[in-house]
Amino acid sequence: MDFKQIIQIVFGMAGGLSLFIFGMNLMSESLQKVAGQRMRAVLGALTKNPVLGVLAGALVTAVLQSSSATTVLIIGFISAGLMSLPQGISVIFGANIGTTITAQIIAFKISDYIWPILAAGFLISFLAKREKLKNAGLAIFAFGLLFVGIETMGGVTKPLAKSEMFISLMQKVRDIPALGILVGTVMTLVVQSSSATIAVLQNFASQASADGVSSVISLSGAIPILLGDNIGTTITALLASIGQSRDAKRAAVAHSVFNVAGAFLFVWIVPLFAQFIRFISPKGIEVQVIARQIANAHMAFNVFNTILWLPLIPLMVRIVNFIVRGDEKEKQIGAKRAAFLDKKLLAQPSAAMILIQKEMRRMFLLTEKSIASLEKVFSERKTSALSKVQKRTQTVREIDGEIIDYISSLFSAGAMTELQSTQTAAMLCVMNDAARINSQCEEIIPIAKKCVERDIKFSESAVKEILDGLDKTKKIFQLTQAALVSRDAEIAHKIISSSEKICSLGRNSTKNHLKRIGKKLCKPELTEPFTIIIQGITRIAILCASIAEEILDAKNIESVAL
Repeated sequence: MDFKQIIQIVFGMAGGLSLFIFGMNLMSESLQKVAGQRMRAVLGALTKNPVLGVLAGALVTAVLQSSSATTVLIIGFISAGLMSLPQGISVIFGANIGTTITAQIIAFKISDYIWPILAAGFLISFLAKREKLKNAGLAIFAFGLLFVGIETMGGVTKPLAKSEMFISLMQKVRDIPALGILVGTVMTLVVQSSSATIAVLQNFASQASADGVSSVISLSGAIPILLGDNIGTTITALLASIGQSRDAKRAAVAHSVFNVAGAFLFVWIVPLFAQFIRFISPKGIEVQVIARQIANAHMAFNVFNTILWLPLIPLMVRIVNFIVRGDEKEKQIGAKRAAFLDKKLLAQPSAAMILIQKEMRRMFLLTEKSIASLEKVFSERKTSALSKVQKRTQTVREIDGEIIDYISSLFSAGAMTELQSTQTAAMLCVMNDAARINSQCEEIIPIAKKCVERDIKFSESAVKEILDGLDKTKKIFQLTQAALVSRDAEIAHKIISSSEKICSLGRNSTKNHLKRIGKKLCKPELTEPFTIIIQGITRIAILCASIAEEILDAKNIESVAL
């Protein structure tokens, strides 16, 4: 080959690969927008035992067309405590099976239908009014684009079949399986997509050698490269685990152990494995059927590997615990700052929204404890309870700020559907009310501190009214959390009714205080602190009613729930 041909091959490969990867990413993003919410539900429902976990991982990855997306999703869920390590490992095993569907699709010879597919996808996306249909059209368009990339790569690599240097290199790969594994690993590390490198492998293998019948690489030469591709793809999971909890790191390492151990086992039986693949694959001229053989080898490797490891999940847990040492300290409800938000999941809104819900629940639980501690301050007059309230309210303020930043980043990422945007906006409204409830607790703190430290005492009737108000406030706040969990309209109406009663009690308390002053039962200088406390109690009740109204407005919007 001359220099001009080499340049044409290099740039043709780069262009074709770029189209393929762009098509894969666009198809994955579009499918996530179409089916992301349902796939999240599938993951939640099918992880009760390892077998169901494998099925969930395979199904989600097959639909979303991205094992990396599924793996990053699982690592985020484990880090947030939404999934245990053994559950996550079983789903990752399934994701390895699900990703093989891409190679199976590529093996179909649909070159005559590429342009009609592209046109159909474009027209659906361009003309559709409904967002889901528009995204479905984009997925179809991306599917066609993916094959344009494959055809481009196939066209420019044809001269390689006549190159003595390339034939010599393929011969070495066939004779030295370890070299093939290294080539596959490096290719996937560079491209960051096993689907892309396997597509390249299928294209190379489909080039005929000098006899016009056999492949330039043969199935025995392609299998080691395939094994290397599976090793290289684990780097995405390892990168996603950086900065995550130890269990999340362990899940990523489990993904690597799964593929490395499988590759090490299969590399010794390449000829035997190749015979098995030829037996289960369509018969015919090698150059015409090798793309399907590679796809079947990819699937068989991951299925066999999963069957091997499935009963050994406890052993896998022990292995990854040994590699990633240290006891996992669970994030405590009192820990400072946001504990669950993961910026790596911003590209996957359905998962990011779960993490926001988890953080909001932490906000609510901390605020509930603050209200209970304020009640204790006025009943027992202990400053120790007061210091706890101060720490909790400060933590809630910090969490609130981080959630707002995270939601802003989620919107700016541009990956949300219209429904998800509406859901997130509803979550933001609820969170703002929760932050204002926390602020009301903060306003009561200096009054309570002054009363305790200076031994300022309200009358028994005033203390009783404060305690009664705080008790009712705590109960309505607990009811608000229950309504957010269940999205129950009946509970929401009960909160609004209770809020009106608390406001009425607040007005009566203010009148009662003035009457006590008139009867010399309470000091006039206590009017301001008493009024601030009662106003804080009534405002919390009003804010709970505001959250209840949001639940009623968005009772069919799942993401308002905690």
